[in-house]
Amino acid sequence: MAREINAELLDTKIEKAQKNLVKAKHRYDAAAATLKDLLDKRDALRQKKLLDAIAQSGRSYEEIMQYLHSKSEEA
Repeated sequence: MAREINAELLDTKIEKAQKNLVKAKHRYDAAAATLKDLLDKRDALRQKKLLDAIAQSGRSYEEIMQYLHSKSEEA
C-alpha cells in the first residue's frame, strides 16, 4: 500500500513550491527586461548607423526609396 503523505507536509511543500515559482518569475522578468533593453539599444544603434549612411551617400530620398523598392520587388 502506498505511503500516505501528511497534510501538513504537503502544505509545506506546496508553499515552498509557490515561493520558488515567484522567485523564478522575478528572475525571468528581470532577464526579459534586460534583454529588451539590450535589443532596444542595438536597434537604436542600427538606426543611427543607417541614417548616417544615408546622409553620407549623397543620394536623394527618392533615389533611396526607388532602390529599396526595386530590390524588394525582385526578391
